[in-house]
Amino acid sequence: MNIHNLNAYEKKQIYITTMRPVLNKRALFSDATSGYLQPMEPEEGDEVTVYFRTAKDNVDKVKIITNQGQYTMEKYKTDEAFDFYKGSFQVGSEMVCYYFDVYSGTFHCYYNKLGVTKHIEPYYAFSVYPGFHTPDWAKGAVIYQIFVDRFCNGDKTNDVVDREYSYIGDAVSQVKDWYQYPSSMDVRSFYGGDLQGVWDKLDYLQNLGVEVIYFNPLFVSPSNHKYDSQDYDYIDPHCGKIVEDGGEPLPEGIGENAQATKYIKRVTNKKNLEASNRFFAELVEEIHRRGMKVILDGVFNHCGSFNKWMDKERIYEQQKGYEKGAYVDKESPYHSFFSFYEDRWPYNNSYDGWWGHDTLPKLNYEGSEELYEYILNVGRKWVSAPYNVDGWRLDVAADLGHSGEFNHKFWKDFRKAVKEANPNAIILAEHYGNPNEWLQGDEWDTVMNYDAFMEPLTWFFTGMEKHSDSKEDGLYGNADSFIGAMKHHMASFATPSLQTAMNELSNHDHSRFLTRTNRKVGRTNSLGPDAANEGVNKAVLREAVIMQMTWPGAPTLYYGDEAGLCGFTDPDNRRTYPWGREDLELIDFHRDAIAMHKKNTCLTHGSLKFLGADYQYISYGRFTEQEQIVIAFNNHNQSRYVELPVWEIGVPMEGSMQRIMFSTDSYYSTGRAEYSVRNGVISLELPAFSGIVLRHRS
Repeated sequence: MNIHNLNAYEKKQIYITTMRPVLNKRALFSDATSGYLQPMEPEEGDEVTVYFRTAKDNVDKVKIITNQGQYTMEKYKTDEAFDFYKGSFQVGSEMVCYYFDVYSGTFHCYYNKLGVTKHIEPYYAFSVYPGFHTPDWAKGAVIYQIFVDRFCNGDKTNDVVDREYSYIGDAVSQVKDWYQYPSSMDVRSFYGGDLQGVWDKLDYLQNLGVEVIYFNPLFVSPSNHKYDSQDYDYIDPHCGKIVEDGGEPLPEGIGENAQATKYIKRVTNKKNLEASNRFFAELVEEIHRRGMKVILDGVFNHCGSFNKWMDKERIYEQQKGYEKGAYVDKESPYHSFFSFYEDRWPYNNSYDGWWGHDTLPKLNYEGSEELYEYILNVGRKWVSAPYNVDGWRLDVAADLGHSGEFNHKFWKDFRKAVKEANPNAIILAEHYGNPNEWLQGDEWDTVMNYDAFMEPLTWFFTGMEKHSDSKEDGLYGNADSFIGAMKHHMASFATPSLQTAMNELSNHDHSRFLTRTNRKVGRTNSLGPDAANEGVNKAVLREAVIMQMTWPGAPTLYYGDEAGLCGFTDPDNRRTYPWGREDLELIDFHRDAIAMHKKNTCLTHGSLKFLGADYQYISYGRFTEQEQIVIAFNNHNQSRYVELPVWEIGVPMEGSMQRIMFSTDSYYSTGRAEYSVRNGVISLELPAFSGIVLRHRS
């Protein structure tokens, strides 16, 4: 080709192609953490500054495109590998969405939460909600979930006794063997765990590194799980204190709880109820003294048929100081709290139950302003003195009410009530599916993170569904599926919600993660409980915990997971904590992993960037300007060599990184080791079922 025969346009194109470096897409980066958005949680009227990173001398222009307009960014800093751009705009009272427009010669692309894209995709834009703040203490906080009846029995005097009352067709029972597996109809079996037991184990929890205790429900309730509240105003004396006992269990052959005089004495006597509340306040004060927080479980969509407002079991009917329940008397002051289909009092059983369950009457907020205000006051009460709890976890929060419009109205008012009483309280909802419409800054702070944590992680490391009800070999070790799911579902969160999201491996509703590692499909009623313990892979659990402790959000341990507890889904996942039979090595591992999480700010507040992916292999970085950490997993049963492009998270092109955690199929170590960085890359061998964490500090 004779260049002299070309026209000016053709000569320019050759010049651009040969002289300008190809756009380095891997170098492009921004997110909405405090490293790239300041302030990260602006107030209405604030000016915010957004930052964007490119490869050095690699782009011509970067623009911020918002729903309010567009702004050209200025290059303000350069280092050995990158150019940094910034641009500012003012926020009003409404959400601001933004993404980036990048130009390099004739090449043009967009950048959003997915990274580099060819098309404008509004769903994946970065977002800012003026005035939306999540508590700083909750960002990256290490949470420990306690199902109280199964954690520790510290007070034998408050134990449920055999035949104390009847629940769902049969008498309740006291389990005498702490290590006995839960029965198939476990809901009315009690092991005796209580708040005194939690107090007795605070040294253990503090030494483990726990920062927040999340309690499954504690209010008066007839079930061991207590998701069928009987009295929102009081801690159940079976968890708290029984200072005046008496009465008798149900006689053999009798199932009417109106005759359960021992139960009635225990749960309606105000001295027991007030003593339990005082004890709980003292416990919270002690937990706070140790530098930890407390989250309560709020079950406000429905109550229980035992509830004093309904009183289907006629527990309160003859008790002084209590109004007649809506089941008992049509003129009950609580009549409007429920929806009744027929006029057939006394003892009207024709009420609306959640999902048709008559043990779970659905609360009729639309029909009762008094109920509406009552629950708002419950929300205020427990985050205020003398209890001073630090937040609420909201059960089936999206189900409350009878319409989406009303649901949003209630949670807006609930947020106002709780935040006025305690501005630093967290509001965290149970939710499956996209939570975005509730996470706009005026309802929930965050959610239990199923879609953007538990499920993708479980599929990748085990190929199992979170109940152990099925397995999908196509998702097992599928890194592309994992990354795609994480990016898509994380896009539902603004950064304040993501950094406080409850990241669990297990909980009271799903199989234990350690059991999922055996890849057995089934439940305790089909396979038997022993099968949950067989063929488990602790190395895979360690991998998952390393990811949990290095992923954006609040890592949440389900009691006993750290001690090697197994179990299929409910009720088998509610086995007792194995005091005296703990896996001490696993406890040490969790303690070290938690310490690593807490010592490195980039793991609680830093940016996230994927670095590599293949079958059974994932690597990613967490980083701030001052600190960079890279994490890599080989979930295969054979070792593999990997190259980690650590330059992408700001590690210098030449130098070294220090290993701070290493886990293989046979052991784990926190011993330090140096890994050389050459031309921005670390080359290393990952053994089978291994995870490694490397750190560099500027």
